[in-house]
Amino acid sequence: MRGVSVLTIVRNRSAHLAQLVEGLRRSDRIPDELIVVDMSDEPVDPGPASFPVRIDRFETDGLPLAAARNRAASLARYDQLVFLDVDCIPLRGCVAQLVDLLCGHDALLCADIRYLGPNDARGSWDEATLLKSGRAHPIRVFPERGVREEKNAGLFWSLAFALRRSTFESLGGFDEAFAGYGAEDTDFGFRAAASGLKLLFAGQAIACHQYHDSYEPPVQHVADIVRNATQFHARWGRWPMEGWLDAFVRIGLINWTDEGLELLRLPTCAEMAAARIEPKQWGAETQLATHSAGCVSKDNHPWVARRP
Repeated sequence: MRGVSVLTIVRNRSAHLAQLVEGLRRSDRIPDELIVVDMSDEPVDPGPASFPVRIDRFETDGLPLAAARNRAASLARYDQLVFLDVDCIPLRGCVAQLVDLLCGHDALLCADIRYLGPNDARGSWDEATLLKSGRAHPIRVFPERGVREEKNAGLFWSLAFALRRSTFESLGGFDEAFAGYGAEDTDFGFRAAASGLKLLFAGQAIACHQYHDSYEPPVQHVADIVRNATQFHARWGRWPMEGWLDAFVRIGLINWTDEGLELLRLPTCAEMAAARIEPKQWGAETQLATHSAGCVSKDNHPWVARRP
């Protein structure tokens, strides 16, 4: 059916979801529906909306990102899919720009993300203030207008992207063999590239990423990351998330040798506290690092092979 389905998944971030809904309410192109896959401890309430909102309760342990995104896509009624991380506020032209581009490009489209600080969008907001406060990603470079083809499949991100429903289905969606957190989106980007699908960065399709508590490295997900990195290496012959893996080695959580990865132990409470990013630490090297270390090296050459 012709139209656009916006898809999001949420776990215990009702306030962020409400701001996403508010961004969609103000959009030049109102979605034909919003699908919310809710993995929260208590059911979320997205608040009032001027478009249909369908909430699907997904009772699950952990954070099965691949399965949750596939579940959202399976519930969509329309032929254009816009995936938004629940932390993202789409600005007025974001959805319209992505939808217009999908009409002319059967491609994988990434929106431009601006990272907000701890005090931004904590109540009422206006776009001018968010754009002034938001920080662009230091590695992913977006055009001012139109699209730029990105040859590095490792720079695909699942924070805000769009593609045709038929294309998503032809790719088989996200691979649910990547259980929990990490590498499922990079694998999706690699499979899209292997199929010949172009990765396009869309100028003027801007979403603002709301601040939330985070860890650098994400020690709370070390078991998932080790398992999924091993899965990724078996398929692609290279390691994802090298920055995080190196950090885990330094902390003593994992062993990384020519034979592969071994989880030695889970982090202690002290190590969790040391990795937590405090609001006063927010900046280009903190929240931004969370969406950088997993995909590229610091010199912007992806997948520098330090391990076989």
